Amino acid sequence: MTPNGWAQIVVFLFLILLITKPLGIFLARVFEREKTFLDPVLRPVEKLIYRLTGVDEAVEMRSTEYAVAMLLFSAVSMILLYLFERVQLWLPFNPQHFANVAPDLAFNTAASFTTNTNWQSYSGESTMSYFTQMAGLAYHNFASAALGIALAIAVIRGIARRERETIGNFWVDLTRCFLWVLLPVCLVVSLVFVSQGMVQNLRPYDKAALVEPQQVTVTGADGKTTTQTVTEQVIAQGPVASQEVIKMFGTNGGGFFGANSAHPFENPTPLTNFIQLLLIFAIPSALTYTLGFMSGSRRHGWAVWLAMVTVFLAGVTVAYWAEARGNPLLHAADQRATSMQPGGNMEGKEVRFGIADTALFATVTTDASCGAVNGQHDSFTPLGGLVPLVNIMLGEVIFGGVGAGLYGIFVFIVLAVFIAGLMVGRTPEYLGKKIESYDIKMAMLAVLICSMSILIFSAIASVAKFGTSSITNPGPHGLSQILYAYTSAVGNNGSAFGGLNTNTLWYNTSMAFAMLLGRFFMQIPILAIAGSLARKKITPESLGTFPVTGPLFTVLLVSTIIIVGALTFFPALSLGPILEHLQMFAGKMY
Repeated sequence: MTPNGWAQIVVFLFLILLITKPLGIFLARVFEREKTFLDPVLRPVEKLIYRLTGVDEAVEMRSTEYAVAMLLFSAVSMILLYLFERVQLWLPFNPQHFANVAPDLAFNTAASFTTNTNWQSYSGESTMSYFTQMAGLAYHNFASAALGIALAIAVIRGIARRERETIGNFWVDLTRCFLWVLLPVCLVVSLVFVSQGMVQNLRPYDKAALVEPQQVTVTGADGKTTTQTVTEQVIAQGPVASQEVIKMFGTNGGGFFGANSAHPFENPTPLTNFIQLLLIFAIPSALTYTLGFMSGSRRHGWAVWLAMVTVFLAGVTVAYWAEARGNPLLHAADQRATSMQPGGNMEGKEVRFGIADTALFATVTTDASCGAVNGQHDSFTPLGGLVPLVNIMLGEVIFGGVGAGLYGIFVFIVLAVFIAGLMVGRTPEYLGKKIESYDIKMAMLAVLICSMSILIFSAIASVAKFGTSSITNPGPHGLSQILYAYTSAVGNNGSAFGGLNTNTLWYNTSMAFAMLLGRFFMQIPILAIAGSLARKKITPESLGTFPVTGPLFTVLLVSTIIIVGALTFFPALSLGPILEHLQMFAGKMY
């Protein structure tokens, strides 16, 4: 751990703080349909879209209608992406003549990008055509992000309104998110990325002759290995910059290349690396201020933001410490950081970014439901790998995905207020509205769906041959690989412990269902709570009202997240990364 490393983390968090208020106010203005500086350009486009699609922007929806519209939109989008993948060989913009994607992999990918998970059981540059990347995957990067933001705004409306049956219009919220929020930023930042060396073209892949031919071992379909001499390298390229910016700003995470943000064409410089980090947290952080702004309690928004920052700092500190400390079994290696060497555990890390940036990136990308990586989580030390795994298990509410983090932490807010009410012997209240049994049932349903899905799928895969046959590491690390895969799927994150072969019928199918459960079966009860709150009256505060605007509430919220989120998975973690950490000090590695 070095002063330079800590300085980067502090500067990053400071800039996120600076972004939060202005972007939060802008989001509130956009979705409350107040005037913004983009209106002269975008308002005519918006009206044209409504005219063509038959949407009446003045008509709002009940929570049930909002949920149905969201599900229908997602279903149609998912089917369309599946079809693109299955027939990409005959579609345009396929200069590499990539074959049609196999049915199970196409189903997995369609579910993945529809749910904002962006899990990839394939290497993008050798599987997906330019058309599939642009019209399929990049479109879903926008659509799934816009859907998440729209639902977060619907939840905020439910909190802010009183004695109302409606929480907004899904189609209007989706359109305004596309036009006012996502597209303008992506247009500008993609040009910045191109200026830094990120590729953006539709050319066929180039081939370069190697200065020195290389001997490589290849395993054939029959399982036999042969040695081949490689004399040239294929330089993959394509429309990368346009997909990279929405991959980060929409907290999607799916990379154009298999190496994701460790690839120099996706993340060429330390500046692009830092911008990508800012893009990941920008909207999730701003939505906390939007919550306070629209609900009339800005102090509450900051209290929620502070809770997120507290858990974020705990995670990045542990990850940075564990990786900077290195591997204690490498006695002969000097792992101290000096002016001549980075020190610590550099396995699986890009030397362009080093340990501090990699630990920060891993923490940020799993705090949010992004899943992009600039290093290999599978190569982290056991405690270093534990941090991103726990971040996802907590529900990715430490800022979280665009929209998903806000409505995810809303569940924990409801539970925290309920616990506070039990402690003082009063009916729980949240910003003047009573939290009743229906609200608690819906909140617990959302929590249980996610935790049960992770644990049940992981349990099956860890004992069945079709699951264990994909493990590349024995012992507790193999269990961690399986646990991480399903945690990432249900949590709609998309990052992975890279040693697990998931491009099989079992993993492609089961993880697709896990992604759909983690996304939509969580959103439905949350929308139900939002509709319930919108219909309630405001109760005046009294001496017995638990305040949700101060440090005490922040502490209670953090405690609820840890107790409900982390302790649920503690037995599984004890058999995985925690056991691996203890055995490392006993002299055994996997």
